[in-house]
Amino acid sequence: MKKQFAVIGLGRFGGSICTELLEQGMEVLAIDRDEERVNEYASIATHAAIADTTDEAALKSLGIRNFDHVIVAIGDDIQSSILTTLILKELGVHYITVKAQNDHHEKVLRKIGADHVVHPERDMGRRIAHYIVSKNILDYLELSEEYSIVEIKVNELLAGHSLIDLDVRAKYGINIVAIKRGREIIVTPPAEAPLQKNDILIVIGADTDINRFEKKVLG
Repeated sequence: MKKQFAVIGLGRFGGSICTELLEQGMEVLAIDRDEERVNEYASIATHAAIADTTDEAALKSLGIRNFDHVIVAIGDDIQSSILTTLILKELGVHYITVKAQNDHHEKVLRKIGADHVVHPERDMGRRIAHYIVSKNILDYLELSEEYSIVEIKVNELLAGHSLIDLDVRAKYGINIVAIKRGREIIVTPPAEAPLQKNDILIVIGADTDINRFEKKVLG
């Protein structure tokens, strides 16, 4: 069966999640208190509803507890975000992801039972900063406060060396989990095969270890 999602708040962030889920063939209920925004998604979402999600009766009438995953993407109204999350938790929603405005907002959300908290602006800022600062890192995905997955381009210093030569796990505590070579993705790449210039390494590890590897090996 398809998973059922509800997205509360159809601003730029919530709207993009809604669109992406629909493109992946999921069933999505799009919710906002703004009629204009709801009308915008009414023709593409599985269902769309105008509702004040700080009203428990309104959420119950939408059958919100039957959804597998509810995303609370309310914009600047922190109070509405917190109250909505609290009601969803009390109604027994299985999994709740919430957009946080700042670290204090996140602390409250976690205390009241949010399963996953995201900081889209902060996370995108970090991603862009990594891209700007490093000529080798092509993409960056934060897994936690300390761990990330990054894409690192193989330059002339790395080309010709094998994974055995580099021995990154022992020397740096990181793992190369795949190599992108053109359109091909090599999962669990052979340790003896030499890397080619412009290969892209998919690296997972602690940020400090990844930075150490980048500075020492890539120059």
